[in-house]
Amino acid sequence: MELAALLFPHVSETPDSLEARYPLRQLPEGAVVTRMAPSPTGFVHLGNLVQGLVAERMAHQSGGVLFLRVEDTDAKREVPGAVEVLIDSLKHYSICFDEGATKEGDNGIYGPYRQRQRAELYHVYAKKLVEQGMAYPCFCTEEELTAMRADQEEKKVNFGYYGSYALWRDRPIEDVKAALAEGKPWVLRFRSTGSIENQFKYNDLVKGALTITENDIDHVLLKADGIPTYHFAHAVDDHLMRTTHVVRGDEWLPSLPFHLQLFRALDFKIPKYVHIGPLMKMDGTSKRKLSKRKDPELALTYYKAAGFPVCAVYEYIMTLLNSNYEDWRKANPTADSDSFKFSYKKLNPAGALFDYAKLCDVSKNEIAKMDAQTVYALALEFAEEFDPDFALCLKRDPDFTKSILAIGRGGKKPRKDLATWQDVKPYMGFFYDEYFVSEGFGDRYEPAVIKAALEAFLEGYDPADDANVWFDKVKAVTAKIGFAADMKEYKANPDAFPGSVADVSTFIRVAVTGKTNSPDLYTVMQILGSKAVERISKTIESL
Repeated sequence: MELAALLFPHVSETPDSLEARYPLRQLPEGAVVTRMAPSPTGFVHLGNLVQGLVAERMAHQSGGVLFLRVEDTDAKREVPGAVEVLIDSLKHYSICFDEGATKEGDNGIYGPYRQRQRAELYHVYAKKLVEQGMAYPCFCTEEELTAMRADQEEKKVNFGYYGSYALWRDRPIEDVKAALAEGKPWVLRFRSTGSIENQFKYNDLVKGALTITENDIDHVLLKADGIPTYHFAHAVDDHLMRTTHVVRGDEWLPSLPFHLQLFRALDFKIPKYVHIGPLMKMDGTSKRKLSKRKDPELALTYYKAAGFPVCAVYEYIMTLLNSNYEDWRKANPTADSDSFKFSYKKLNPAGALFDYAKLCDVSKNEIAKMDAQTVYALALEFAEEFDPDFALCLKRDPDFTKSILAIGRGGKKPRKDLATWQDVKPYMGFFYDEYFVSEGFGDRYEPAVIKAALEAFLEGYDPADDANVWFDKVKAVTAKIGFAADMKEYKANPDAFPGSVADVSTFIRVAVTGKTNSPDLYTVMQILGSKAVERISKTIESL
């Protein structure tokens, strides 16, 4: 008691008063209360979204609560504005919080939701641990700790502050008083009762049954400035905020023995832990973790800049998290993804394999399901941020742009030309003179042959023709220049003809669009109107 009063003379509140201030939540049986608890370091990555989606699904499908807590105890790594970036990024991907930190402040009765604003709460429990003999002050200098580590390295023993290396663990109170009187800085350490000789069983909701070695390290609870370490803060916060499940990356598994030990020492109910495996990618023939340094696709900002629709990223992440999601989606193509029964039991304990090509396929499917108005709105939103000049083209005549985007859209087999909004410009840019660039005809056919075909086509072209009449005229031109108008006949004996109706169609396509691959050519010419004829005429002049 005397030591606790010496270290925390300013603490008058008690754990009981805090229990009353942060009451149990009144929620349905089985409701999950969980959180995202990022550090404001400025880098929002795909793993944040994965963890956020797992937490969000577990909370909201159970009628529970998802809250945002900012773990800003490491002031050295904090980046100004990082919290705001995180909130905006997660909101962009439909991860919305029921309570917690917001850009405007706090929302909810279990705050403050920024750890640096909760220092007084941690001191209450720190004082309790000292009173119970479960924590003590350590006045070791950096030089002493460095020398200790060097000695451990030389002796090839475990690193850390434990056993004979725990210099202040059992010092008499007179030594503590003397150090305090001298104004020496101190940290508060946990008095571990564990031994690396002992192991115990623990059941993680993702990893399953684990055999864990006890913690024997006297870890730091409070740093010299009175701010807690993550270990101590998360235990106090998750208890007072009534967290039932902790969703986090499996890089925290080595800390689990200490965390369990700490919860028990504080007499807190231990939350259920959901340790998620890392996102992996193929590197040659082997797998490795996605790397902040090597892989731009790890950054969440990458997907917005690349032009992936939010719904596509969301759909793809769901396929990574639950293997049965794809089958469910095939059976429920138009259902809201919220109706899918997400299960943490189907998370891959080893981590999910990120496949960029599959993300593109998912995105193509998602964009193909959209109507022209939706595609126009989202493509324009992207262009206004990342390609303002093209955005001006899209806005010049919205109805014209929408008619382009409507080509091949709808029906049982819609076109799947677009994987991202970046693809819109190369897909349809030829409709605008400023983006029209011809790929050329290649060197398979003489210019005179191409010219003859285009001249014959223009002679009979009538924009009032329907698609069937239009194509009959293309076949007539084909026959006129000695090419095969019947593809079956051409395939049966290709050496008998210099080319086919497909080649003549390509001549017209390149003249009109500049490309050998484009949306339906008849529809393209209908939309372009007289401009299509102008382009064919200019091509004839250039041949």
